[in-house]
Amino acid sequence: MRGQALSLLLDRAAARWLLTAFALLLLLGAGIPAWHHLYPASASEGWRYKLFLDDIERVSALLPDGRGGLYISQELQDGKGRILHAGPGDRRHAVESGLSKPDGMVRYRGGVAFSQEQGEHPVLWMNDLGTRQLFSADSVEGLASDGHFLYAIEDRHGDGRLLRYDPETDSITTLRSGLDEAEAIASCPDGRMYYSEKTFGHVRELHADGRDPVVLDGLREPGFLLCNQDGLWVTEDATHLARVLLLSPQGRLSTVLSHLRSPQTIVEISPGRYLVAEQGRNRVLELQDERISSAASGLRVDFTGAGR
Repeated sequence: MRGQALSLLLDRAAARWLLTAFALLLLLGAGIPAWHHLYPASASEGWRYKLFLDDIERVSALLPDGRGGLYISQELQDGKGRILHAGPGDRRHAVESGLSKPDGMVRYRGGVAFSQEQGEHPVLWMNDLGTRQLFSADSVEGLASDGHFLYAIEDRHGDGRLLRYDPETDSITTLRSGLDEAEAIASCPDGRMYYSEKTFGHVRELHADGRDPVVLDGLREPGFLLCNQDGLWVTEDATHLARVLLLSPQGRLSTVLSHLRSPQTIVEISPGRYLVAEQGRNRVLELQDERISSAASGLRVDFTGAGR
């Protein structure tokens, strides 16, 4: 009887231990997503960031208008997407609506070209006189311009294309095909061009011979690219623990911002000063290189009350 009682007590103790361990595992499992969600963004040494604009649902593309304002795309589906214009005092109004996942914007021929990622839709161009269609493609995300041509890249699985639009002939040339989730295309000041493929986690340099060497690999869902005098910028379109990376002209890769949620566009607004669209938190961050004095700023986008 004593042996049976001891065995029963041990069985009960083991059951309680197992239940406690299971509860702790459930709590830990629930806590990890919460930690990912709440963990604040972190800037590396030499950089700082602050909230610039908030409460912008599905914020994606950013583009300074050259007059102190900012164009902002909202990547909503099924004709609910919009392009907003934010001006002084953080006054926002829609300049384009009825879009399906507007996701890329670039200055082009005195206006703004923008794409739609959801299915077969036209790439559009707007200026002060109105908006017109340039060409149609499938699931266009990234756009870039070298000053004459407009480049567009399709975010498709295994059959995406890199396209070049010639405004003089109103024609399209397919530069690459068979791309897998190619989200971004960037043009550099020296004429080089880069594009990303999210599926493979890499960035390639576009070469005339078609070989396109990989310049960055092992990335977590690389999305937007920006190339300027500081180097090649990459945002990782990951839901949690995403980063903003910078590949310097000397070939050094560094993490500038981390612990982000689905960052999209990064755009330069003055020397050493950038805006980053953090879609996962519906906000825009301002990123500042601490080594560059604010007195050296050229173009400024200062909204009274921005980052409220």
